[in-house]
Amino acid sequence: MSPAETAVYTHGHHESVLRSHTWRTVENSATYLIPSLHAGLDVLDVGCGPGTITADLAARVAPGRVTAVDAAEDVLVKARAVAAERGLGNVEFTVADVHALDFPDDSFDIVHAHQVLQHVGDPVQALREMRRVCRPGGVVAARDSDYGAFTWFPAHAGLDRWQDLYRKVARSNGGEPDAGRRLLSWAHEAGFTDVTASAGVWSFAGPDERTWWSGMWADRTTGSGYARLAVDGGHATREELTEIAGAWRTWGKEPDAWFMVPHGEILCRA
Repeated sequence: MSPAETAVYTHGHHESVLRSHTWRTVENSATYLIPSLHAGLDVLDVGCGPGTITADLAARVAPGRVTAVDAAEDVLVKARAVAAERGLGNVEFTVADVHALDFPDDSFDIVHAHQVLQHVGDPVQALREMRRVCRPGGVVAARDSDYGAFTWFPAHAGLDRWQDLYRKVARSNGGEPDAGRRLLSWAHEAGFTDVTASAGVWSFAGPDERTWWSGMWADRTTGSGYARLAVDGGHATREELTEIAGAWRTWGKEPDAWFMVPHGEILCRA
């Protein structure tokens, strides 16, 4: 069985998931990579999802080209639409497995993956492939959240239950939800010797931000692929998921509510 077949993408592409993914930009999700970006570079964006980060990358490196890949063809339809809406002619999209990329050695100046390694069957092999297709002297960049380190206020037992449940479901699907803290070790195991490790955060505290974040997770908890996998895997009942969704909405109404999502980041010189 290939590494791609040992992991199941926990979130799926429900509207509530894409609501989060289409919010992402280079500015809020790849700040650590910005100093490495300049016009004329060839970039591979791995696990591009609906393509908002991809489009930002393409705008920054033009007339260089961006190739964006994802394991799911359906989400690439949305990514192509984003690129078309922005009038970008220097980006192309294709289906690919990060464990076995269908590109020659030394094809790209930058190989980037955002929130990908936490979902794959073999993150070290994925990094080896990303290194293989990166030109000597180029950069392999990865950023992943760390669910075990998520922090919020005020405390809420329903969110504690959500955090524990999500980590169980993700691991049962072959992923590693606490990937952020492991990126440096995975990079070393993949053979990189020149690695700059850092951390970044998302925070949701203003009224609109916490309403958006809590509502998105409430909807994910009952309607996304994660919900189905939680029930089918015997980790929770539909009733329990409904209670957790209610906890998210209750927490989101707190005037002092604050949520932090920490990320590990690595810049690896090929």
